[in-house]
Formats: sequence, C-alpha cells, structure tokens
Amino acid sequence: MNNINIEIWSDVVCPFCYIGKRKLEESLALFKADPANANVGIQIEWKSYQLSPDSVSDPNKSVHQYLSEHKGISLEEAKNMNQYVTEMAAQSGLTYNMDDAKIANTYRAHLFMHFMKTKGLQLEAEEAVFKAYFTDGKFVDSMETLSEIAQQLGVEISAADLELELKKETYKEGFDLDIYEAHQFRISSVPFFVFNRQYGIPGAQPLEVFMDTLKKVSIPE
Repeated sequence: MNNINIEIWSDVVCPFCYIGKRKLEESLALFKADPANANVGIQIEWKSYQLSPDSVSDPNKSVHQYLSEHKGISLEEAKNMNQYVTEMAAQSGLTYNMDDAKIANTYRAHLFMHFMKTKGLQLEAEEAVFKAYFTDGKFVDSMETLSEIAQQLGVEISAADLELELKKETYKEGFDLDIYEAHQFRISSVPFFVFNRQYGIPGAQPLEVFMDTLKKVSIPE
C-alpha cells in the first residue's frame, strides 16, 4: 500500500488555511480509522506562500481596517467578512478573535517555519503560529513572539539569537523554493494541498473531497 505525502502551501495569516488544516486533520483521522488504511504512512510538509508579500507590518492597525483598505470595501463590509470566516472557523472547532489580530508581513514567520523544520517541529510550529495570530492576538512578525513559540516547543532560543538565526541563507533558500514550486503548480491562492505530487486540492474543501483524494492516492499503482 502506498504512503501518502501531503504538501500544503499556506500563509499563517490566511483564515482559510487554518480551517483547511483542521479539515485535513479530521479527514486523516477518519481515513486512518479504517483498518484497511492502518498501515498507510502519512507525511505532511508545510510550504511557504505569501498572500500579501508587500504588506507592511503594523500591530496597531486592525485587521478590519486592513481588509477594508486592501479590498477597497467599507469598514462594515470588512467586519462582516471577518465575522463570516470566524463563524466558519467555529464549525471546525477554532476560535478566531479577529478584533485582536495584528497585521503582520509573514516573511519572517515563514523563515521561522523553515528553522523549526530543521528541529523536527514544523507541524507543531505551524499550529502554534496559527493559534498565536488568530486566537491569541499575538504579533507574529515579532521575534519575541516567535522565540516564545520556539521555547514552548522545546527550542531554547532568545529573540535576539532567533533574529540572527533567521538571517541565514538556508532559510531564505527554503522559502524561495516553496514560492518557486507554487508558481510551477500555478498556485494563486491558499491553502493548496498536493497529494503525492498527483492530485491538488484548492481551498478548505469539505471532508468528502479530502477523503476521496486520500482513497485515490492510497491505491497502489
């Protein structure tokens, strides 16, 4: 039986990416609950993608104001959009506190993910940064926030040392490769899930879509 490699292009301030993560996790739990799939190995790798690479970090600007300016809509419309995604997240068991979310360019957070990958903690770091941004109102372009997350996951590193670490070329190269591959796959929005480099799923799709794809890729060629 085939092993399944799942690559996920995502941005850590993308509300649908966190929801998509939960939907994937739920579908994997259902898939593995079937005794026929008990021996299927699952490998997950998160890939970098920036929805707004030119955005300027501003922890004092509300996400409602940012969305209003970015989309060219009224503040009320922006609040309604954020309320909609908050309710959608709640259906997946997630708590979004959009009033507390702090606008952050995610480049350094992505470098942090590549750093945590070298520690074997990429999956845990992805969850922690999502939660920090959407639930806890943390500023994820802050070395203090990122070093705090690293320490919570067992990596002892100060904010100053982390800032120096993330300047290493190896993390930039990892980020650039992810972006290059996203272009190769013609990914223009996230989340985007790629299964065994055979099947792609755009967006936070219903569980049935994930389950159907898992079944397809688990069948030996």
